[in-house]
Amino acid sequence: MTDSMRAPIQRALVVGGGVAGPTVAMFLRRLGVRATVLEARSAAEGDAGAFLGLAPNGLQVLAELGLGAELRARGAVCEGLRFTNARGRCIGVIDHRGHARRFGAQMVMIRRAELHRALMAAAAERGADCRFGAKVVAIAERPGEVVARLEGGEELAADVLLGCDGLRSRVRALALPGSPAPAFTGLCDVGGFARCPGAPLEPGWTVMTFGRRAFFGAFAAPGGEVWWFHNNGAREAMQVVDPEQRRAAILALHAGDPGWIADVVRATPTLLGPWALHDIMTLPRWHAGRVCLLGDAAHATSPSAGQGASLALEDALVLARCLRDATSPQAAFAGFEQERRARVEAVVRQARKNGDGKAPAGPVAAWFRDRMLPLFLRAGAAAQARFYEHRVEWSTPTA
Repeated sequence: MTDSMRAPIQRALVVGGGVAGPTVAMFLRRLGVRATVLEARSAAEGDAGAFLGLAPNGLQVLAELGLGAELRARGAVCEGLRFTNARGRCIGVIDHRGHARRFGAQMVMIRRAELHRALMAAAAERGADCRFGAKVVAIAERPGEVVARLEGGEELAADVLLGCDGLRSRVRALALPGSPAPAFTGLCDVGGFARCPGAPLEPGWTVMTFGRRAFFGAFAAPGGEVWWFHNNGAREAMQVVDPEQRRAAILALHAGDPGWIADVVRATPTLLGPWALHDIMTLPRWHAGRVCLLGDAAHATSPSAGQGASLALEDALVLARCLRDATSPQAAFAGFEQERRARVEAVVRQARKNGDGKAPAGPVAAWFRDRMLPLFLRAGAAAQARFYEHRVEWSTPTA
């Protein structure tokens, strides 16, 4: 029996063209399902994101789709992370160089826009109907189907509707009203891409700096470009309209920190953000009727665990597998939530814990942190290993 003969559905509406959306569409196409991906942004709009890490567990899903090599080529392998204090002294290291042997892949850093474009293109190549400028404004169920109404008035019907539309999910608001709102983590994020030849960064390595008043991370991409982000709790200062005022605020927050940080910020043509970082620790349920959430729409995590995109990729495979094996969409959604909830909520908790460690520390707390960080990193690396070694196999039947 082929996969397409086993699938209990024939049509799927997938809302969101980021990570989970086109990925679940590709797996559904493997089952012979007609998948339509609805992305609210126009194709010409730039992606507001900066960059992210694809962890080994996420890369395994991409390998199942035959996209692993292409996306590694579009990004850059991360050799590891070095942690420094406000004086520039290295206080801890997480080495990734053995991860390919240990976990089957090594983390890849990639621009978010590049990842989204590649996944949408791959989904279209495999027969998904990928539509841009398609904003869903209403959802209704009729006997045997679910209907989405677009902003222009067009109505589309399918057997299931999958909400892959991120932290501020419109699908969640429409189909699961009363769901808890995303929680502010206490941190704001600004980032950018710069060429700064004088920055003392080793290609392939990420440097994480606990500054006196803010946290700064920088990845030295091959070719000499620096990809960076800045975290702090000064929400109002980061949200000023004038980007040069925002740049000045970042520079002021890093006054007294290693000088290369200011050099990188000054060398950045365009600041990206700001983003107030939120997460969703738990939702009472992820599905209602013929509608199901996945990815950040169901369990948003802050970037501090480096798992958001990889969890979305895992979700896409698992949900498509559940739809393949279940007798009804509702049974598939229930099985998906049962299989995924404990894992993703553990990652959200770890990300929140990691983010708490980025808060500025006074002199005594910084002294303690600098001496205890290697111990904390060992514990963090153990949690990271549990996330990385997780595997979701397409060929494995669902329970």
